Parts: sequence; structure tokens; C-alpha cells
Amino acid sequence: MTQPSEITFLANDLDQIATFEGRIAVFLSGADGLDLAARRANRLSQGAIDRFAQSKTFDEMKPGQVFSLNFPSGMAAEALDIVKLPRRPECEPARAAGVALGKIRGSQAVLVLAGNNPKTSDIALGIMLRGYNFNDHKTATDSDFDVAATYVMVSNTEEQEAAFHAVRAVAEAVFFTRDLVTEPANVLTTTEFADRLVALGDLGLKVEVLEEDKLAELGMGSLLCVGQGSASPSKVVVMKWDGGIEGASPLALVGKGVVFDTGGISLKPAGGMEDMTMDMGGAGVVAGVMQALAARKAKANVVGLVGLVENMPSSTATRPGDVVRSMKGDTIEVINTDAEGRLVLADVLWYAQTRFAPVAVIDLATLTGAAIVALGHENAAVFSNDDTLCQNFLDAAASEGEGAWRMPLGRAYDKLIKSPIADMKNTGGRPAGSVTAAQFLQRFVRSETPWIHLDIAGVAYIKSESTYSPKGATGWGVMSLNRLIADRFEV
Repeated sequence: MTQPSEITFLANDLDQIATFEGRIAVFLSGADGLDLAARRANRLSQGAIDRFAQSKTFDEMKPGQVFSLNFPSGMAAEALDIVKLPRRPECEPARAAGVALGKIRGSQAVLVLAGNNPKTSDIALGIMLRGYNFNDHKTATDSDFDVAATYVMVSNTEEQEAAFHAVRAVAEAVFFTRDLVTEPANVLTTTEFADRLVALGDLGLKVEVLEEDKLAELGMGSLLCVGQGSASPSKVVVMKWDGGIEGASPLALVGKGVVFDTGGISLKPAGGMEDMTMDMGGAGVVAGVMQALAARKAKANVVGLVGLVENMPSSTATRPGDVVRSMKGDTIEVINTDAEGRLVLADVLWYAQTRFAPVAVIDLATLTGAAIVALGHENAAVFSNDDTLCQNFLDAAASEGEGAWRMPLGRAYDKLIKSPIADMKNTGGRPAGSVTAAQFLQRFVRSETPWIHLDIAGVAYIKSESTYSPKGATGWGVMSLNRLIADRFEV
């Protein structure tokens, strides 16, 4: 597993500023003047920080942005990175500052002069998140990928280290999700995916793998029809974290885990099909959240369930026009085998409710290209039957800087998925594609169960860098769901 860079907290030692080799980062608010460490760096650099604070360049900088002075006189450092940041910053600019430092640090060690900044953990989180690189399949030696050490000089090391523990747990969980989403499908088979989730038992999760015979016994014909053309066996993995009140109903997280999606008989075009290794992004997020909860010992009861399948064309594959029966008992006419994610989620959603009677259910899936058409790569599409739960999630996502936008549901859309030969069909075509997918899923959610569906097709894997990550897998949703659980479901 790719690990975030190590962050070492140091007690204030102003003499070290003169002799540190590498990069030194100082925070400059402008209006509030310099803190103790910044004043020492300013004096050593013969007033360079003061002069920069009075410049037009500094005035035009946004909070969180960095300007580098290379080889400052009077210091052994190779660069003095001046970060514009208020003395008491909000979370977003503090993380942006960390991201900026993470982008420019290269192979040089970094000394961050944080002093008593109240958002030091957020700065450190930004540094870690932006430093992700997936090198598992490159042939260079491990030393070629070594990440430079990061030292954070603070006024109270014990207090900062205690606050940082939970932050690092979240960063590691985001990296775990990014690794899963990035892995090629010949490595991350359904069996390998399940094995990696079983290994989370070392953190205290209770992990159970349901194999195909058990899924057939449960009547999961909707899920099983997706993987019946593949040599990889379909599975459902259940991860339980019992950190809350004993016996209390859990929150359920449900993830789509299509380890590779060819489209099945409704074969996708060749161009871009290689990206379909990320079609298990919803399951990857669920796995990351469960790891984070266990690592930080969250005081909540949460169960994570993922349906792991591979959608391949073969002589045994489901055909367009086939009718399958879900665990709920409803029948589904398969119009397009490339609308497979909802078939997986339907059975796992129903199983989660019948077995665990959860207080709420949240599902995640790279479900529809229509969500990308509607919202691009800035926001996940959010659908919900419960205004309070939905607003709680939107607030959590906003606080974590992860874009999310609520989309409509309504009975008028049901006519688009009406089938002449079954209870429903699995796609309503191009119009309102993400909405009809959500309407389909809602049929497998009991009316009394608060529910959110997150279509993360546009945010799970992107072609350009995002706020917190280089291009590729983002880990979107791990931080937001962890925040939602901390704010609403922990005791």
C-alpha cells in the first residue's frame, strides 16, 4: 500500500532555522505581522520576508499560495517558501497551503515553521494528500521513489501529535482508496480485492466474504447476472466496525465494485476502455472509509458492503433482453448490459437492509456518464429520500472541500424505466440518465430507510490534478463520509 509521507513534529528550536538544509516554509498573514519563527527567518534573510510582505506580488496572492525565494542569504536552506495564510486560517486555505508545499517540495527535506497555528494538522494533511504517487508496477528501485522528510516545528508537540493521529488515519485511508482504484484489473481481481479487505481485519474490522453459492442461495440474481460472463467469481464483502453503542443499528455504506467493465455484450468502444479499471471506485471509497474508522477507533457502528464483479462478454454473459430476478423479488429486464452497476447495487442494498436494519444507507458508484455531462468533474451527483441526512452530507462534503451537488428524484421519471415484460428495465436511455439510475436504485430502498445515492463517475478518477491529488484516482468521498460519521453518527 502506498503510504503518505512521514510528518515529524519538532519542538520550537529557532537556531535550527539557520542550519537546516532543504526547504523552509514560513507563514505570512500580512496584517498580523510575523510570528516568532518567521521573525528569525526574516532576520537571517536580511529582511527578505518583510520586503516581500510589502510587495504587489504578495498583495495579489490568495490564502494558501506560496512564493519561493531560492538560496536565501544567511541561511543554509535551498529555498524559503513564503505561504500567505492568516494567523487563524479556515480549514480550506490551510489545506491549500499544505497542498502547495507538497507540490513544490520535490526530493528536498522540508521544515515547516508552524508555531502555534491552530490548523497545523490541516496543513500537514494537505502536504500528505498531494504527495501521492502510485509506483507499484514500476521497475525502478524503492529508493528512486523515496519521499523527502517533512518536519513541522510547533509550540506544543504533544498536542499537535495527538490531533494529527486521526488526520493521518484519514490520509492513509484516502491512499488505500486511490491504490485500489488505480490498480490494473489483472492485479485487482475480485478475489484479490476481497483478500485486501479481509486484511483490514488486522485493524479490528470484522470481515466476511460471501461467495457465489451463498449469493445464489440468497437470491441475488441481479448481481450475479453481471459477472456470469467472467472467469472471476462474483463476491460480496461485508466489513463491520462496532465502535458505538453495543447492539445499536449501524449506518450502512454500500459500494459498486466492478473491477473491470467492458460493457458486457453491450460492448463499450475501445477508446478509453482502459480507464474502466476504476469502475470499482464506489467499493474503493467504502473500503477506505472503513479503514479510517478502524484506524482512528471511531465511536460509531458502521457496516460497509461491496459487491465485487467483473463485466465481461462471453458465451455465458447476460444478453440484452434477458430478465433476471433480484433478491427483493422484483424482476428486471436487462436492456443494456453496460448499465450493470445498478444491478449490483440493487441486491447489495436490499441485503444490507434485510440483514442489518441500518439507521441509514449511503451507496456510492461510478454509475453514469450522465453525471459527468451534468456536473463535470467538480461535483458528485447526490440523490436522497431524506432532506436532513442529505444536508448533513452536503455540509460534511463542503467542510472537507469535496464537491457535491443534490439532484432531483421524482415519480415522473419512473415511466422511463417501465418494462413491458418485467417489473422494470435497467436503463431509461440517455434522457436524465443519472436520475433514472437513481430512481431504479430507490426501488430497492425501503421507504422508511434514510438513503443517499452518490454517483461519483465524474470525481473518482480524473485526467487532471484536483485540489488534493495529482491526476488519476482521487479518493473522493473518504474524507466527506468520515466527517459525516464523526459529526452525526458517533456517540
